[in-house]
Amino acid sequence: MEAVKLEIRRPQIVNGIGLEPDPDWSFKSLLSELDSLEKKLNLSSSVSLPFAKTKSREIYGEKGTKRSSNAFVMRVSDEEFEDSEGENEEVRDRGLVKAARFNCNEFYFSSSDDDSDDQPCLDVQTYLMNEVGLVESALYELTHEHQLGVKEEIRNTVSALETDLMNESEKSSSAHTKVEKYREARREVERKFDVQYQRRVAEGLDNHLTAVQRDHELKSQIEERKIRSDAAHEEAKRREKALQEERLRQEKAKAEAEAKLKAEEANRAALEAERIAAKEAAEKEAAKASKANTSEVPQTEASGGPNATSSRVENDKTNKSELAGNMLRAAESALKLERERLQKLKELEEINQSLRSSSNQNFDSTGRLIGRLIRQISGNKDKVSTQASELVKIFNNPRCPQTISIAYFAQKVVSNCESPSHSAFACAHVIVLVTSQFPQAMDLVLAEIHRACIYTVPKHISYTKSAFESKEAYWKVIGYKEDDGKIESTTDYLVRLDSYMKLYGALVQTEVAGCQNVHGLKEGWAWLARFLNALPANMYTAVALYAFLQMAGFALFRKYRSQFMKMLNFISENFLNALRSQDDPDLRPITSKIQCYLEDKLFLQEPEGRTLQSSLLSNNMAPESDYHGPYHQQSRHFY
Repeated sequence: MEAVKLEIRRPQIVNGIGLEPDPDWSFKSLLSELDSLEKKLNLSSSVSLPFAKTKSREIYGEKGTKRSSNAFVMRVSDEEFEDSEGENEEVRDRGLVKAARFNCNEFYFSSSDDDSDDQPCLDVQTYLMNEVGLVESALYELTHEHQLGVKEEIRNTVSALETDLMNESEKSSSAHTKVEKYREARREVERKFDVQYQRRVAEGLDNHLTAVQRDHELKSQIEERKIRSDAAHEEAKRREKALQEERLRQEKAKAEAEAKLKAEEANRAALEAERIAAKEAAEKEAAKASKANTSEVPQTEASGGPNATSSRVENDKTNKSELAGNMLRAAESALKLERERLQKLKELEEINQSLRSSSNQNFDSTGRLIGRLIRQISGNKDKVSTQASELVKIFNNPRCPQTISIAYFAQKVVSNCESPSHSAFACAHVIVLVTSQFPQAMDLVLAEIHRACIYTVPKHISYTKSAFESKEAYWKVIGYKEDDGKIESTTDYLVRLDSYMKLYGALVQTEVAGCQNVHGLKEGWAWLARFLNALPANMYTAVALYAFLQMAGFALFRKYRSQFMKMLNFISENFLNALRSQDDPDLRPITSKIQCYLEDKLFLQEPEGRTLQSSLLSNNMAPESDYHGPYHQQSRHFY
């Protein structure tokens, strides 16, 4: 067998097939050449080769990484060179590098007759050692490379599977850990939920017990209120019954007094008629007896004599008193109180006049100070208390006599009604606070109010041509003001009348804790009864009634309840009907106001400004009323 020699030669191409590779080829180019050779062999052979490749060769490293196909070039030649020196010269002539030669000497195998079992193996070895051509060696090399590639692929696959197995194992352990953590988290959440649920159950139970306790307390309070309400109702019934009995007794006494008065007047009239008749008869007899002796008898008869003149004067006085009774409409008790109060005011003015005349001091500064304090009164509780305290200090000031200070106070507090910023409820509070320490001042304040407005008495003077020279004279009598010889308009007069009546209405309903109002709701109830019994229905009385109800109706209802409702029914059925019957367009606005007050039950709503505001609170956070009388306690259960 010829030795296989490796050398570097130029490529030889036969029939388009390179028999020897180009010395400048890379390993990748060699693989491409082998692939093309296999394809041509497959096309030329009708039998498929067992080691035919379906894809190009790939070179892998030890760790399964793909290696570059660029490598060294190896030339294999089956020819021997006779002369190594000539070969070297040829190589040098060609400019090639000399390659090392590997000689494979022939192996001789001896066969023994006795060793027949080794013959197949020797045959195979002999076959493998046979010399083969270039194509067969290339095929063998390709087969060997294919086997190496398959082993490498199997090794890589096994390594990849081991890696995947390890990854899956890690993932499994990680998932298991996550599951355990999730279970632990769920247990913790459930534990928290249990604790929260138990807390909610405890809170719900506590709230339920609190609600039950609150319900029991509310029921007990309702029962207590009901008991107090029943007791108050019984007390009101008892008072109402006593009031009715007292009214019946008064009416009976009044009727008896009127009957007695009428009887006395009838007797007096009869006696007077008899006396007059006797005088006339005596005069006639005397005239007949002396007719012949005197020549002046006709003149005497014509004149009626001095006795006749006296009789006519007495008749004129009687007619004038009857006429005055028809003009002045008021209750006798109201007129009596008015006379007493005006008399006290007159006496006080006389005392003050004597004090001024006997003293060289000027007390006008005290009057200005009192007027300023009254003008600064507002609907603020602290302000009202401060102003009242300052006024009390002025009354106790020895520099100015107390009677003068009280007179100034009565004048200023009444004249302040005409101010646009006047607050009736606040002024009423100041009056009550001051008069609780100086009770004599209340009659003087009321006298000033009566002098300013006759409807606070209450009384009304009707106009008659025989009693008044003109309308202006009548207007002056009922309180119209005259400025520079000009009488104020009826609209201005009604505005002032409304202001005075609102002050009076606010005064009678004002009650302050710790202070006594000597002219309280009892007097307000009496005023309303006297007003409805004595005064006619007209423009002046309608304005006065509406102003009074606006201020005092709320408090009167809370105290007298059903009795006050009877008063309102009387107003609706009698007073309003009397206004409507006059068919006067000027009366329609005030009639509508009174009707709305009754129909809308405005007496159930507390009038604005009645509750004084605290300086630290807004109007929306006002404190409750300062009135702590029994009627106030009862009213809480009415609504």
